[in-house]
Amino acid sequence: MTTATSVVASYPATWPSSPAFRRRFYAVVRALIAGFAAVYWRLDVDGAERLPSTGAFILAPVHRSNIDTPIMATLTRRYMRYLGKEEMWKYGWSAWLWDTLGAFPVRRDTVDRDAMRKCRLALEAGEPLVVYAEGTRRATPVVENLYDGAAHLALRTGAPIFPVGIGGTTRAMPKGAKLFRPVKVSVVVGEAIVPDVSEPGRTPSRRAVKELTERLTAELQAVYDEARLRAGD
Repeated sequence: MTTATSVVASYPATWPSSPAFRRRFYAVVRALIAGFAAVYWRLDVDGAERLPSTGAFILAPVHRSNIDTPIMATLTRRYMRYLGKEEMWKYGWSAWLWDTLGAFPVRRDTVDRDAMRKCRLALEAGEPLVVYAEGTRRATPVVENLYDGAAHLALRTGAPIFPVGIGGTTRAMPKGAKLFRPVKVSVVVGEAIVPDVSEPGRTPSRRAVKELTERLTAELQAVYDEARLRAGD
């Protein structure tokens, strides 16, 4: 099987990839998404003002649709980093696109230490990071069995976690659908979950990670329920 690493390396090195270009490209794509979402999905966002204008933070949204990621880009004008399944890097052009938009691949069938290292470095550099704690798209209204990556990163770096509920995307583009549907989409950004970190950089204890993951589960469920209600799910 072709790995994400080998695929990413296949696109031409001469294609623009400087940090300045990436941010300009991201800003254009983000503006297009925001405009489309406002008109087509009547996007309603509550709580985006809670997101810091500087410094690292972790966005931890629910995941029910392929459009969840572009919706996340509308919450802040800042250049954000994203974890994406390695299959998204299958082609040279897609590898370049996701790289340029701030994403990096993760293997979902194992503990991907390289992806976690990249996440940690991004946060330590003061960059916002989007992490789907559910790991993959799910089909139920219940938030449960979260992976502990978001909690581990927060405790390792001191970055706050913002739980994000997204309502309406299961109708806007359900799993398996090829086209978007013009339905109401609502997003609710919860209060910051600030990790108790006395010494950033140290590997957190399993107990601390478990407790923070349990707190994230509860708060993510609350904002998801609110977002679904606002969207009429």
